[in-house]
Amino acid sequence: MASEQEPGLREKSLEALKKFRQIVSSAQQHFRKIEDQCGLSGAQLWAMREIAGHPGQRVSDLAKAMSVHLSTASNLLDKLTKRDLVRRERNDPDQRIVRLFLTEEGLRIVANAPGPARGVLPEALDQLPDEVLEDLNRSLARLLEVIEVSDEKAEMKPLSALISPGLVR
Repeated sequence: MASEQEPGLREKSLEALKKFRQIVSSAQQHFRKIEDQCGLSGAQLWAMREIAGHPGQRVSDLAKAMSVHLSTASNLLDKLTKRDLVRRERNDPDQRIVRLFLTEEGLRIVANAPGPARGVLPEALDQLPDEVLEDLNRSLARLLEVIEVSDEKAEMKPLSALISPGLVR
């Protein structure tokens, strides 16, 4: 922990804190824009874009593509199905396999939705070079070691649910 006797270290930690605030605020603004324009959470829009790009995928494929827990993907789909934006079909010989498709209304929303679909943070991370991502991952892992209270389950939740929980429908 930075002390009063280490002003250089304290200034650096405050500068890092400011950057975290900017990142969180940018993500919140993006999720608000999605909510305002589409009436969906960021995670719901991302799920719909994934389905639009890969019609007929399974729930497990969607969970993997979004890097969320299977139950989280299933809960997202329940909400989208209730709003008639996604439909689930069982056309395979193995009736346990559920395939996902967007409805006409779902396709219309996706076509008119703001981007980036996955959110500003995942898109920005994808643009960083490998060596920068490796450094960032090491630094964030070290930061998590220092934080005494850590929600390890959070890594499998949509960012929109963590940053703007009131926006998740």
